[in-house]
Amino acid sequence: MNKNILKLAIPNIISNLSVPLLGVVDTALVGHLDQVYYLGALAVGGMIFNFLFWGFGFLRMGTTGLTAQEYGGRNRQGMMMILARVQLIAWSMGLLIILLQSPIALFSLWVIDSSSEVANFTKVYFDIRIYTAPAVLALYGLNGWFLGMQNAKYPMIVTIVHNLLNIVLNIFFIQVLDMHVDGVAYGTLISTYLALGLAVYLYVKRYKRYLSHFIRTELFNPDELKRYFSVNRDIFIRTLCLIFTFSFFTAMSAKQGDLVLAANTILLQLWMVASYGIDGFAYAAESLVGKYKGRRDQEGLRKAVYYNLGWGLVLGMIGTIAYGVFGDAILRIFTNNAEVIELAKVVLFWTVMAPLVSSFCYILDGVFIGATETGPMRNTMLAATFLFFLPAYYIGTELILIHGLWLAMLLFMIVRGAALMFYLPGRILNKIP
Repeated sequence: MNKNILKLAIPNIISNLSVPLLGVVDTALVGHLDQVYYLGALAVGGMIFNFLFWGFGFLRMGTTGLTAQEYGGRNRQGMMMILARVQLIAWSMGLLIILLQSPIALFSLWVIDSSSEVANFTKVYFDIRIYTAPAVLALYGLNGWFLGMQNAKYPMIVTIVHNLLNIVLNIFFIQVLDMHVDGVAYGTLISTYLALGLAVYLYVKRYKRYLSHFIRTELFNPDELKRYFSVNRDIFIRTLCLIFTFSFFTAMSAKQGDLVLAANTILLQLWMVASYGIDGFAYAAESLVGKYKGRRDQEGLRKAVYYNLGWGLVLGMIGTIAYGVFGDAILRIFTNNAEVIELAKVVLFWTVMAPLVSSFCYILDGVFIGATETGPMRNTMLAATFLFFLPAYYIGTELILIHGLWLAMLLFMIVRGAALMFYLPGRILNKIP
């Protein structure tokens, strides 16, 4: 079991860590520009696209679980039709986002109470990056399908190439052409479409034979569509809550001024680095739990759950130790602004605790996605967001100021993990007939 887990998890960890690496490089590039509002604009612009694109995260997550179950049941037609449906949805939604770009931008900038400089440069960033929408969503679907097929190598290749291209282009646009957030946006736009082209090439290279199992009349099969949207409805609600929480965090940081926004943006990048690393094992859990559920292998499913939880806990502990020992040095990689560094050090403790505390909810998300038991994910996320995160923020900020925002975020992670552990025996471990 450990061999199977590591075969899936290691490529996922490598590819996942390249995602926050991009954020680290972008933050460091913009953080060393002469004005702090560039960093604020990058944070707010990133938040807007997180809200847009993470909301369609079900195109990746739901596709992995459903495909893995068809893979376990050796149903080639089922595997192919899932990919066809997700691509149809991805391109339709991507083009719709582009058509609605003006109202999306106006509403987003109205909601976020930032300074005029931050708002102006956020709009510059938004107007360029919005055109990545179809490619981003199509990549979600393709990478999710690859993972469901127990192939973590292809998503790793695509993600690493994507982010390395993005980094090189961003450095070129900012350092050579003397651009700012517009350079970051152009780098993202170009690299995303190149990555999509690579993903299509890899699909054709290995899975071209599956095209013979495409049946046009099955594309809109009512039962299959109902199954697909039932799973993805819950994931969509769960993801919206997650996006709301991180967006609220960024918006409240912006409300407290550009300095607080800059410091919290850097610390949030460290949260992302830890989450993407641990998510390597969460993705492995998705693939393996889905496969064993498709095979009706109860013992294999239980081992996949317990072993992935163990690996996630170990990686979370390593992250906590690393942030505790090297936190001050890491902050200086992101910015040379003394005020930002001093403020970030004041609340660094919460980031040190994050990898260990959050590891349970990350892995359990993967378990429930793989089993397509998405109802508990929806319920626990709603509870964690509205019954714990928001009250903790409003009470905490009154009592401990900036620490209240970070306390709310940590409590949000703890509640998610604890609630999913409560559901685990009845909905996953003892349910396969």
